[in-house]
Amino acid sequence: MRVALFVTCLVEAMFPDVGRATVTLLERLGHEVVVPPAQTCCGQMHINTGYPGAAMPLVRNHADAFAGYDAIVAPSASCVGSVRHQHAMLARRAGDAGLAAAAEEVAAHTYELSEFLVDVLGVEDVGAHYPHRVTYHPTCHSLRMLRVQDRPLRLLRRVSGLDLVELPDADQCCGFGGTFALKNPDVSTAMLADKMRHVQHTSAHTCTSADSSCLMHIGGGLSRLRSGTRTLHLAEILAATA
Repeated sequence: MRVALFVTCLVEAMFPDVGRATVTLLERLGHEVVVPPAQTCCGQMHINTGYPGAAMPLVRNHADAFAGYDAIVAPSASCVGSVRHQHAMLARRAGDAGLAAAAEEVAAHTYELSEFLVDVLGVEDVGAHYPHRVTYHPTCHSLRMLRVQDRPLRLLRRVSGLDLVELPDADQCCGFGGTFALKNPDVSTAMLADKMRHVQHTSAHTCTSADSSCLMHIGGGLSRLRSGTRTLHLAEILAATA
């Protein structure tokens, strides 16, 4: 299958190893991965902060850049949620039926990584090996927008050597929420403190998730505590073989 990597802004700018791991994993499973060079920001930040006019050119560019692929895969539940639930809606509200149709077509072939592996490829054992105690944080967008449910957990349970431990109050937000953390720093910090306490309770070597943004938030807090727990994206664990 010819798969387009929707790398996302945060991964490209700050966590390129997540993008590389996604490519490594998909190629190991026998698929051709391409990175459309015209891709840019999907516009989620603009939409969520009340600037739909500024988002429209980004939505149009995204629909053009990802047209024609068998599947579009992103290591981000947040960005996939925007493509699937916001793009066509924004175009319809702007009265652009053509763009809405194009956005719907792209959205229908866009998947968060664990969705693609489990639902499209029908794979749970990806041949990974990660000999560590791991806990999983389900991000808000993966839980409430994409409803990926237990797909990441099913993948993690099949990783050789991995000891998966349940995260207490896993469904609670970590407090990042994009610009929420900037606009409401005190509330964000309090929510982060709760999440870090629960992560530490597991005595996990690694906290993983489907979104680099949440892992950045959690990882920053854990590093300041010198907790010894690292954060690693789901793609990086699934790509690991030694």
